[in-house]
Amino acid sequence: MPISSMSILRHRTIIPTTAAALPTVAKIIRQISTLRCVSVAAAKQHQNPNVSRKSQPPNKKLLRAKHTFKDYSSLAPVLSPQDKPPLYESQTVGTVAAAQANFMRVIVEPPRSIEDSKVELLCVVKAVLKKIKRRVLVGDKVLVRSIDWVDRRGMIENVYQRSSEILDPPVANVDHLLVLFSMEQPKLEPFALTRFLIEAESTGIPLTLALNKSELVDEEAKAAWKFRLRKWGYKPLFCSVESKHGLDSLAFILRDQTSVIVGPSGVGKSSLINALRSNHHASDAAEGESLFDPISGSKWYGDQLVGQVSTRSGRGKHTTRNVSLLPLSNGGYLADTPGFNQPSLTKVTKQSLAQTFPEIRKMLSDSEPAKCSFNDCLHLGEPGCVVSADWERYPYYFQLLDEIRIREEFQLRTYGTKKEGDVRYKAGDKGVQQAEPRLELKKHRRVSRKSMNQSLLDELDELDDDNLLDEENDAFLKATRDENQ
Repeated sequence: MPISSMSILRHRTIIPTTAAALPTVAKIIRQISTLRCVSVAAAKQHQNPNVSRKSQPPNKKLLRAKHTFKDYSSLAPVLSPQDKPPLYESQTVGTVAAAQANFMRVIVEPPRSIEDSKVELLCVVKAVLKKIKRRVLVGDKVLVRSIDWVDRRGMIENVYQRSSEILDPPVANVDHLLVLFSMEQPKLEPFALTRFLIEAESTGIPLTLALNKSELVDEEAKAAWKFRLRKWGYKPLFCSVESKHGLDSLAFILRDQTSVIVGPSGVGKSSLINALRSNHHASDAAEGESLFDPISGSKWYGDQLVGQVSTRSGRGKHTTRNVSLLPLSNGGYLADTPGFNQPSLTKVTKQSLAQTFPEIRKMLSDSEPAKCSFNDCLHLGEPGCVVSADWERYPYYFQLLDEIRIREEFQLRTYGTKKEGDVRYKAGDKGVQQAEPRLELKKHRRVSRKSMNQSLLDELDELDDDNLLDEENDAFLKATRDENQ
């Protein structure tokens, strides 16, 4: 009896007898398969909880917030001078004092474990700053990390915002410009002086014009140049490193600010810096005290190298080869820069050139409320222009305007008007904007062997053609001589 009952149950379970049982069996099979899939997914989720289910579309508000704050790049966030980020023991904030090759000398405040008040570190620049073209200049306030206090090494991680910046020479956070020329050896040239003054005026930084080596000229020459420069709109300061004349006035002007001394080679920039610092060193030695803060491992106390003027060309030799920031005893810093004879004037445009001439500014202010008829007037004799041409440096203005116009036209043809940023943004997971440096295109790729060989063959063909032409010309000349004979 039990055997028959079991056979009946097995018969009823495996082979249904009625058609109504078909959907019930299919429903049971679907439920079993569903439960099995759920159990397998739960087991996988238990093994790897990071794996999520089906990705949900990103929230629009989240995307809008991410897009709004995309300017704060994770590559190198911009730091304002008032920012005080939390610093670790291997991090500190300092000022770039010198730049040479790929290394920067940074003056920092050491931790409490080091007795020195200030320490000079030899630092390299973080690679991402180079990729996004965030240049580190002398005078920059920088954030240094990975510091080795024993070997005085570190790496510049970020740069703070600058209050000012000049390109020739490259210095940041400048308060004052000292344009230095010499009366003789090398001789003062009006056009070269004009170029340096325009470069200084284009920065918008207050400037002082000083004329060195005044002991080499007589009083009449100094009076003539003083009257001439006053017509230009400047009050020159005559000084002499040899006779120490005018050095006290310069020291008073340069106190408590960061100044940059610019001028051509041979005018005495390094000699003037040595004279200003040696005077104060001598007075400090007499008093028995030093006004400079001790800086461990620093080369700031050494004198700047000085070269002689070339007797052949009458120009100075390039003795100073890098920019360095030097402390002054009265407070502040003075930057010694390499000499150069031709400022680039890269920041000066056709429209801004007129504002770098004090003569034009004076004529425009005297003619108020009258103005030029055209807003883009270049003051070249246009109808209704209030700037006349009866001033000394008008030919220099015309020459420089023509030079800048040619440069701008060349840049427009070469580069166009579109300029891409140094950082680009990619849409990452869930539409989040990710910053990455925009790398330069490989414009200087290696020439293939096929192109190189083809160019050599073309040159050989050109040489053969030239030789054939020479032979034909020689034959023609020989025949002509034979006929004449």
